Amino acid sequence: MNKAQWIPIIVLRFIAMASTFVATLVMITSHDSAKVLGMTFQAKYNNSPTLKYFVIVCVITTVYSLATLFVPPKKSWRPVLVLDLIIMSFLISSFSAAVGVGQLGKEGNSHAGWLPICGQVPKFCHHVSAALIAGFVAVIFYVLLLLYSLNNVLDLVAFKA
Repeated sequence: MNKAQWIPIIVLRFIAMASTFVATLVMITSHDSAKVLGMTFQAKYNNSPTLKYFVIVCVITTVYSLATLFVPPKKSWRPVLVLDLIIMSFLISSFSAAVGVGQLGKEGNSHAGWLPICGQVPKFCHHVSAALIAGFVAVIFYVLLLLYSLNNVLDLVAFKA
């Protein structure tokens, strides 16, 4: 790959890395407490295995993206492309699971008898929503990064002057 093809990859990777970093920070700082019937309960991201999974994948994605910013483009593009695909798959799965839990927290499930909790802990719900938005941005940029990289590697679209 030449330098003109590598610059968009670096930009896309940096934006994806920044959004997963923001998603991690916002999710880790999400906590709130509420008093219900004289009992105080706390809502934290680590109360849910799904939200923990989302944080772990976002941390792994951030570290991986930072590490691949320093990989020379001519040396190892195939392993990076395969790892990008794996990372994107984990990111999509963790994002999807976290959105499902977020929806349950916001709306509840009347069929299962689960009540929504966002009315009692709005700060927690706002933090989770913001982290999920940042996660969605990361998913979009990883998909764009993978499509652009595949196009460059396989030379799918060749523009001839």
